[in-house]
Amino acid sequence: MSGTLWRRFSLSAWFVMPMLLTGCGDGGGRAAVPSASAPAVDEPHFVGSSACETCHGDVVAEWQASHHALAMQHATPATVLGRFDDQAVTYFDESATFFTRGDEFVVRTLDATGEPAEFPVRYTFGVEPIQQYLVEFPGGRLQALPWLWDTRPEAEGGQSWLHLYPDEYIEPGDSLHWTGRRQNWNYMCAECHSTNVRVGYEVASDTFDTRYDEISVGCEACHGPGSEHVREAQFGNLDAGLVVDLDDRGRAFWEMNAETGIAERSEPLLTVPKQPEACGQCHARRGTLDEPYRFGRPLTDTHHVALLDDGLYFPDGQIDEEVYVYGSFIQSRMYRAGVTCTDCHNPHTAALVTGSEPNAVCAQCHSPAVFAADSHLGHAPAVAGCVDCHMAARTYMVVDDRRDHSFRRPRPDLAEKSGSPSACRNCHSEQPHAVAAEFIAAYQKAPPPAEFATALAASRQGHANEELVAVIRDAALPGIARATAVAALRSPFSENDRRAITLALVDPDPLIRIGGLRALRPFAPGEKAQFAGDLLGDRVRSVRIEAAVTFANAFDQLDPTARQAFNAAAAEFRRSRMLTASQSESLSSLGDFEALLGNSAQAIAAYERALSVEPGFAVARTNLVDFLRLSGNEERGEALLREGIALDDEAAILHHSLGLLLVRQGRRDEALEELERALQLEPANVRFAYVLGVAQNSMGMSDEAVATLGRAYEQSPSDFDLAWAYATILLESGRIETARSVAIELAERFPDDPNVRSIVERLR
Repeated sequence: MSGTLWRRFSLSAWFVMPMLLTGCGDGGGRAAVPSASAPAVDEPHFVGSSACETCHGDVVAEWQASHHALAMQHATPATVLGRFDDQAVTYFDESATFFTRGDEFVVRTLDATGEPAEFPVRYTFGVEPIQQYLVEFPGGRLQALPWLWDTRPEAEGGQSWLHLYPDEYIEPGDSLHWTGRRQNWNYMCAECHSTNVRVGYEVASDTFDTRYDEISVGCEACHGPGSEHVREAQFGNLDAGLVVDLDDRGRAFWEMNAETGIAERSEPLLTVPKQPEACGQCHARRGTLDEPYRFGRPLTDTHHVALLDDGLYFPDGQIDEEVYVYGSFIQSRMYRAGVTCTDCHNPHTAALVTGSEPNAVCAQCHSPAVFAADSHLGHAPAVAGCVDCHMAARTYMVVDDRRDHSFRRPRPDLAEKSGSPSACRNCHSEQPHAVAAEFIAAYQKAPPPAEFATALAASRQGHANEELVAVIRDAALPGIARATAVAALRSPFSENDRRAITLALVDPDPLIRIGGLRALRPFAPGEKAQFAGDLLGDRVRSVRIEAAVTFANAFDQLDPTARQAFNAAAAEFRRSRMLTASQSESLSSLGDFEALLGNSAQAIAAYERALSVEPGFAVARTNLVDFLRLSGNEERGEALLREGIALDDEAAILHHSLGLLLVRQGRRDEALEELERALQLEPANVRFAYVLGVAQNSMGMSDEAVATLGRAYEQSPSDFDLAWAYATILLESGRIETARSVAIELAERFPDDPNVRSIVERLR
C-alpha cells in the first residue's frame, strides 16, 4: 500500500482498520508470550494444536506445512529463508546489509532518526511469495523490517531482497517508515498471524504487553478453544465439545443441472454460512471492535467490515487496495448460491481441493462441456482460463498476486462508464473497451445482470441519490453493494431517499443497517432520534457502535430507554477505540465522539493524545482546531495549524482550515492565500473549490470566483452545493445565460428543492 493512499484513506474513516500494510501475512511488534493465567476449568480454553494430533494426526500433518502454520516463527537457520551473507542492497540513497552474528540474523539499516543501526531479527513472518522479518523494540513492540525476501525460484525472478515501497521513498519519521506505528506488529498484524491474540496496549505508558496462545495460526484460530472437545474425546465423544460448527455443507450436495451446465445445491442454505465469517476474521479489510473474537458469531459482532469505499474497491466492486477476500466473496453469485470456502480450498492446507489447476476447481460446478469450450465467449481453455476472466489478479507487496474473489463476469461495457478495470485488458491491452464489449455481446446468451458500478461511480463525483436508491432497492444485488449505496446518499434528500434510508435501517443485513446509519448522520437531531431505540440495542455490535456515533448529537432528543441503550453502546464504542489507541485515528475518532456529546475535556484530551502519538496527523489537528473554535479559542487554533503546516506544508486540509480561521478573523488576503494553497494541493477537492469560490465572491472577486467554481463544476456537475453556488454567483454577476444553463441542470436533478425552484423562477 502506498503511503499516499494510507493517508487518504485514514482521513475518510471514523474507525481504524488494522490494515495489514505489509500484507495478509506480514508485519511486526514485541515478543509475545503465552498467557500465564489459565482460564477457569468450566470455560473452554485454548490447548494448542499439539493436543489435536492424537486423534487428527493426518490433518495436523497437512496443517504443519501450510501458510497458517508458518505465519510466524522464531528466527532460526531452519525458518529464515533470506540470505544473510553480508550482501548490501540499496533503496534510493539508503543501503542495508544482511549478515549473521553467531546465531543471530542481523540487518544494518536506518533507524527512526535516520542513523544506521543494527537490528537482530527475532521472528520470521510468512513464507510465500515473500518472507518478512520482525525486530524487537522497547515498550513491547515488534516492528516489520521494510526489506522482504522474495522466496520465489530464481527463474521466476525471486531469491533476492526487495523493499516494501520500491517506488516511493519513505523517510525516517514518516508513520509508514518501518520504525513507525503503521508497521507495528502488535496493532497491524498480530491478530492474524497468531492464535488468540490479546494486544494489551497500555495508553498511559504507550507500551504493549501482547500475548497469544500459539505463535502461528493453529487449529483453534478457526475452531475455537479446544479444551472441551479434548475432554469429550477422552470419553469417545469425538464430535462433541467444539465451540463452533464450521460445517456449512451439512446434508446438502452439489448436483449438476444438465440444462445449464451449472451445479445447484440440493437444499437451500437457510442461515448465514459460518466459514466466510470465521475466515473473514483475518481475510477481510476490517477494524477490531472487541476482544476476544466470538466464534460462531457474525464477523460484524467483533469487527467493523469496510464497505466498497473509494480507494479500497473500484466502483464495480473489484479489488483496488489490499482488501483480502471477504468483501469480494460476499459480493459474488457463488456466495449467494451457497458456495463456501471449503468448496474450493482445503481448510488445513489452504490449497485448492482439486490440486494446482484452478480450472479443475471451477469444473466441480461448471461443466467443462459448456464452459471449457470455444463457444464460451470465444475463448479456448488454452488461451484463457476461468480465473483469467473471472478472478483477475492485482499485485500487492511488490510480487504477491491476489485474485479477486467476487467471481464477476467481465464487463468492459462498464469500464469506461465507471472507471473500473476490465479483465479483457489484461490480455488485450491495446483494445478499446467498446471492442471487447461488442465481442462479449455477440456471444452473450442472456442480458447482463443488474449492476451497481455506474451508481457508485457517479456518487464518487457528487450527488447521485436517484441512481443509488435504485441500487438500494434491488434485492438481487449483493448486500455490501447496497450498504455502500445507502451510505453514499447525500443531502439534499428527497422523499424517495428518506424512504430508502428508513428501510435500510431495518434491513436483515447488518452492513445495510450500518450504511443506513451513516446516511442518517446529517439529519437534524430531532428527526433522527425516532430511529435510535432499536439500532442502539441492535443484536450486532458493529451496528450498535455505528448507532452510538450517529445519535451522539441527538442524545438530548432521546427518550429514557434510548438514552440507556445509548450509554451502553457508547461504552462499547469507547472500548473499541481504546483497544486501538496506539493509533492516532482511533484517538481522533474518540475526540470527535466526545465533541458531539459536548464533553469538552474528554474531547480535547483525545485530540491532544492523537497529536502526541502522531504530530503529523492533520485530521486530528483540524478537528481539535474546529472544536476550539466553538469555545472561542481561535488563537490556540491558529498556532496548532501553523505548527502542523511547519511539519507538513503539503497537508491541504491544514491550509484549508487555516484559511477558514483567517476568514473568520477578517484577515482576507492571508485567508485567500491559504485557501488557494489548499486547492492547489488538491485540485480535485470539490469542497475546497466551493469554499474558495464563495470567499473570492465575498471579497468582490466575482470573475475569479466564477473561474474557480466553473472549473470545479466541469469536474463535478452533480455536487449540489457547488452547482448552487456557481448558479447564484453567475446570476449575481450578470452571466444570465450560463446561470440559466446551470440552474436547469440543477432543476433536473433536484426538482423538489425549493431553493432550486426559486433560482429557476428568477431566471425565467
